[in-house]
Amino acid sequence: MQNNVLILDFGSQYTQLIARRVRELNIYCEIYPYHKIPEDLSGFKAVILSGSPFSVRAEDAPHPDLSQIRGKLPVLAVCYGAQYLAHFSGGKVEPSDTREYGRANLSVIKDAEPLFENIKENSQVWMSHSDSIIDLPENGVRLASTSDVLNAAYRIEGEETFAIQFHPEVYHSTDGKQLLENFLVKIAGTKQTWTPGAFVDLTVSELKEKIGDDKVVLGLSGGVDSTVAAVLLHKAIGKNLYCIFVNNGLLRKNEFESVLDQYKHMGLNVKGVDASARFLDALKGLSDPEEKRKAIGNTFIEVFDDEAHEIKDVVYLAQGTIYPDVIESVSVNGPSVTIKSHHNVGGLPDFMKLKVVEPLRMLFKDEVRRVGKELGIDKELLGRHPFPGPGLAIRILGDITAEKVRILQEVDHVFIQGLRDWMLYDKVWQAGAILLPIQSVGVMGDERTYEQVVALRAVESTDGMTADWVNLPYEFLQKTSNTIINRVKGVNRVVYDISSKPPATIEWE
Repeated sequence: MQNNVLILDFGSQYTQLIARRVRELNIYCEIYPYHKIPEDLSGFKAVILSGSPFSVRAEDAPHPDLSQIRGKLPVLAVCYGAQYLAHFSGGKVEPSDTREYGRANLSVIKDAEPLFENIKENSQVWMSHSDSIIDLPENGVRLASTSDVLNAAYRIEGEETFAIQFHPEVYHSTDGKQLLENFLVKIAGTKQTWTPGAFVDLTVSELKEKIGDDKVVLGLSGGVDSTVAAVLLHKAIGKNLYCIFVNNGLLRKNEFESVLDQYKHMGLNVKGVDASARFLDALKGLSDPEEKRKAIGNTFIEVFDDEAHEIKDVVYLAQGTIYPDVIESVSVNGPSVTIKSHHNVGGLPDFMKLKVVEPLRMLFKDEVRRVGKELGIDKELLGRHPFPGPGLAIRILGDITAEKVRILQEVDHVFIQGLRDWMLYDKVWQAGAILLPIQSVGVMGDERTYEQVVALRAVESTDGMTADWVNLPYEFLQKTSNTIINRVKGVNRVVYDISSKPPATIEWE
């Protein structure tokens, strides 16, 4: 694929956001860690250097060899990238007198510069750095300043290298998308051909060529990712796709039956397997979140392997892995900073003897939905909230029992159905309930109770990388709380989680 954009990740929390903004311009891009630059750069039309939590002045600062990139491909260096080019090319970077974080405005913009075409002075940008570029690198030309940052943007004469000390990828930079378009389309000449239709055509063609007449088995979850992956594969290989939907006993109330019913109308070959008792047995006595994830993952593989053996001559296992799973599992700083393991990433046990096919591996969640729409998948199914692979196991803090699952299923049902009834479901990106490992005193009638506490969580987001809690109406929360306490035996207190990501995560475990 030509006209790609290479994003070198220096560990910034915004790197994936850069990629999403580039994709929104209908331009394909890929993220690589700064220390794993592809040897073959012939497919790339431009390179973006990300920000970083490091200081370029630190001994352990990322310091890649860019000799095969600079002067050969157009480069846009963002924040740390801009400081990196200055620091190692004859400029000077020093600590700022005050940390420059938050909104700023471009007070000066150099005339007739293509990077700032259609961007006016006073345009708002987002700063996030504790160092500043005091002196520009050799052949550096200042392009923009703010009231506090003299060298907010510059270019290097003699090469198509541009650098900015602000973040164009965040929404707070009001003309950030325009700046990225100026760089990628007008300066680098990248074509805007990355569309859902083009992805479907290319992927179906590649799947046909790769799989041929071989059989593929796919584990459906009822979620958007696995469903879109299934329809793509069905379009490519038809009857050679075998789908298995496993009930792990940790799904939402009545979800096993309702999802199977939905799939009946899609022409997919789906087998439902109820293995709930097997999963609950594997989880007995486990409280640690990672141990629970591993127990569920291992049991799923065992159940899935048993079912796959019922299908003769299966060669491939298909997974609904998406790009954030891949990126988060290959950290710039190594596995020590992994927040949680992803059930779709990391390969298969040797005994399964299956090759892996992941048709959505390079897509973000919002792109998956757009591809699903292109494939004609039902709007209601595409609009389903994300649901964790380990299911309610990571929404029950502490050990798992059948009774705790029952309580949380009932609470979750009241909450989610309430969002639908109040026409709030589609305004929320993800919602769910969490069963807390504490009990609290309550009064019901004339009796004192000592029962479970549940937390409700609803967030708005685009792809789950960042998220804000949703300001649900007080009347809705009041009614939901009353319904839960009155209807769900074992619960006497309901709280609402008003934490954003970061610093919190969407799930509690």
